Order: sequence, then C-alpha cells, then structure tokens
Amino acid sequence: MPRRFDHLADVEAFVTVVEKGTLSAGAVALGTTPSVLSRAISRLEARLGVQLLRRTTRRLNLTDAGTLYLEQSRSAFALIDDAERRIQGQDGVLTGRVRLSVPTTYGHYRLPSLLSRFAQACPQVRVELSITNRNVDLVAEGYDLAIRLGPLPDSGLVGRKLEDARLCLVAAPHYLERAGTPRHVDELAAHACLPFVMPSSGRIAPWLFRENHEDREWLPTGNVHVSDDVLGIVSLAQAGMGICQTYDFIVRERIERGELVGLLEDFGGRSRPFSVIYPPHRQLPAAARALIDFLTRAEATCGSEPARESIT
Repeated sequence: MPRRFDHLADVEAFVTVVEKGTLSAGAVALGTTPSVLSRAISRLEARLGVQLLRRTTRRLNLTDAGTLYLEQSRSAFALIDDAERRIQGQDGVLTGRVRLSVPTTYGHYRLPSLLSRFAQACPQVRVELSITNRNVDLVAEGYDLAIRLGPLPDSGLVGRKLEDARLCLVAAPHYLERAGTPRHVDELAAHACLPFVMPSSGRIAPWLFRENHEDREWLPTGNVHVSDDVLGIVSLAQAGMGICQTYDFIVRERIERGELVGLLEDFGGRSRPFSVIYPPHRQLPAAARALIDFLTRAEATCGSEPARESIT
C-alpha cells in the first residue's frame, strides 16, 4: 500500500517559504538551501496539478489555489501540533513547548526571573520566546501566548491580567543640575521631555498623573521623539537628555544606584496593566496552561491585583 502522506515535507517547505517571504529566508528557517525548497514546491505543484506560487526574480505571489492550500495546510499542521502537545505530559512529567511573544519592557525586566523559576519547576518544557514590540497575530503566526501592555482591545482573545505596573517620572542627576528640578506638572513644559510615539497609532503617548485625587493626562513635547522601542527613552534620560515617564520596575535599581532621580512623586500613583492573552478557540496544551498559571500566581505574590480571565 503506497504511503498517503509522504509529501508532507514538501507541504512544510511551501508553507515556510510563504510565511518567510522568500526561498532564501525559508531555507534559513528549515536549515536547507533555496534550490532544495524550490524543487520541493515544484514536486508539490506537480502532485496537485495546480500552480501554487508565481515566482519572479524579486518576490513570490500566491495564486488563488495557493491561498486556499496555504490556509488548509496551516490548519492541518496546527491540528497535528496541538495533538502532539496535548498528549505530552500524560505520564506525569510536564513536557512540550510554548511559543510566547512579549514586549521589550516585560521581556528584559520582568520575564527573565519568572522564566528562570518556571524552568526550574518544569525543566522539560521548552519556551520559544520572541521579544518584540510588534503585536503578533497569535493564530496566523502560531503563538500560544502573548503578553500585552495596556487595556486590551475587543479582539476576541482571552486575557488574564498579570499586574498593574506603576509609572514614574525620572531624569539623570546631571540633567537636573543643569535644568533644575520640576515641582509641578505644569513646570514640565519648560523642560526637555522625551516623548514616546505609540506604534499602534503614531501618536505621542500621554504622561499619566494624579493630582488632588483626580487622574490627569499631560502630553509631553520635546526635540527628540522615540518610536518602536520604549526602552529608548530611559536610555536617553539616563544620558542626561531630559525627563521621561516609564515603569518603576525598569528604573528602580537605577534610582537606588543614583543613576536616575524620581520626580513629582506627589503626582504619582498611576499605572498601566500587563496581561497574558491567548486564542479562546484553541485547546491550550498543558505546558502553555502551566505557564499561564505560573505567571499569574507569580505576579499575584508581588502585590498586584488577582488575575482575572476575560474575553477581549
């Protein structure tokens, strides 16, 4: 009896090349050569009797048949992947892998210690971590979980709050020696402020304060605007270029070392939430569920509000 699915390697080659955008990038991802992948796709097209890709010297374009085959192939691979990962750990030892996307703030300053403890508790779980400020498409890109900042949009994803991260205002000591120390929010207009441009909207992120028990927003202005990576404003502030608003967990040690100085603490008290999100329709593997539970428990012990699950 002939094998029915001996062409799955060719299907994987096709999906990978489309997702990576070029034969060269696909070859790097699969650890092979562009010519090998080109032959694999040609074999697949011959088997199906249709053209899947239109190849030019610069780019690859899906045909209508290719678009349909790509969608179905992704779904099939996702089912196989979920089946394998759901049965892992049934012998009492938690195994498998978790694909996780996190922003740079959380990835550099919160997650390392948490993942270190998780790795000790679940040594046979492999975590594939992407640290990026781009909001990945969990379903299309094959991520199990993502950690997101701010109020969650109405996206159909399940969200569990990890913490409300406290905001603070900081500047370098040598900047304050040169420019003076602001005592009120209204005095910030006379200072070099370091605005961050939000990637999602292209607008400057307002600074959040609390004055006389009421929330207040103030829009910073300055000659230097930072985009894409919010950690850039902290680096610039530490270099003496001005004042920035960031999260306390990022700058707490720098303040204790005297590299930065906290400002306008009487106007503090505001925060922004971090949440872990995942698709509601996908049966999460045991390893992913374990990581979610670990993260929410770990943050709860740090004094944040108890995690709540909600559809966003």
